[in-house]
Amino acid sequence: MTPLIRASLIASLLLAQSAFAQTPTAAAPDAPAAAGEVSPAPQETPSADAPESGADAATPAPDAAAPASVAPPLPQGAPARVEQPRAFGHTLGDLLTQRVLLAIDGKPVELGKPPAPGRVGVWLERRPTRVERDADGQRWLVIEHQLINAPQALVALTLPALDLQTSGGLLGVAAWPFSAAPLTPRNAFGEGALDALQPDRAAPAVDTTAIRRQIALWGGLCVATLLAWSGWLAWRSWRAGRQQPFARALRELNGLRGRSDDAPEAWQALHRAFDRTAGRSLQAASLARLFERAPQYAPLRADIERFYAQSAALFFGDGQPADALPLRSFAHRLRSIEKRHEA
Repeated sequence: MTPLIRASLIASLLLAQSAFAQTPTAAAPDAPAAAGEVSPAPQETPSADAPESGADAATPAPDAAAPASVAPPLPQGAPARVEQPRAFGHTLGDLLTQRVLLAIDGKPVELGKPPAPGRVGVWLERRPTRVERDADGQRWLVIEHQLINAPQALVALTLPALDLQTSGGLLGVAAWPFSAAPLTPRNAFGEGALDALQPDRAAPAVDTTAIRRQIALWGGLCVATLLAWSGWLAWRSWRAGRQQPFARALRELNGLRGRSDDAPEAWQALHRAFDRTAGRSLQAASLARLFERAPQYAPLRADIERFYAQSAALFFGDGQPADALPLRSFAHRLRSIEKRHEA
């Protein structure tokens, strides 16, 4: 056996011997576990970097808390005398009016540049300012802010501080806190009859007996007035048909059914109508009397003169001419004028 192989075998034996010698020492810690014994857990030393347990660990840092309220800026000018609005009970749309006396140390001053109107933050809008004079002659600057948003819960707001430019220097208006309330609660109670939606309340019944009686009375009087008016118009028309000259003549012409306009009775009926209108017997030479007494017939003067000329030819001459005047249409035109001028 060569010396090299011999040395290798000796080294292997030495390694195996040292491994068997170490085996009982390594298995000793496991022995109690196998027998059901539990060794106590090792104690950990608290570290200074670890968070403390309990309430101190749950308390947020000061920076994580709600931000502290910031005091409103103070005006730089001389303190002004201000009549402030009510500080509570405001809701959406309310006007908060401030009245600022335009005086510094009791001396009146002139306003230089008034506060500009427009939006002031999220909650307010400033309206155009105006200057008023009271009974003592003092001048007051009226500043109006309107609440333009509705909070979801009661909230405290502030009218901003102002420095007014006047002829005597700056006039300072301090900030004014006030509260704004929501229009409706965020959550309904939902108990009993306190639901969010309520039924419509029934309107109270009103006794309408007197109203119906008055309606019947005045309605009856109105109907009676209309009937009386209609009856008067009918009676007036009937009387005119009986008494007015050309209405009677037209009725006589309509009674000559089956006869032409050249019947002597038709011409005579119109002659009688002209005579009654003029108040005397008319001839062709005396027609001026007709137009003096009834000038409304002047537009038909040519036809009236033609009627009298053809009538003379019919009764005292060669008979009715070929171009005789149509009596019925002529009578209708005369009656139309007569009707427009009835008394």
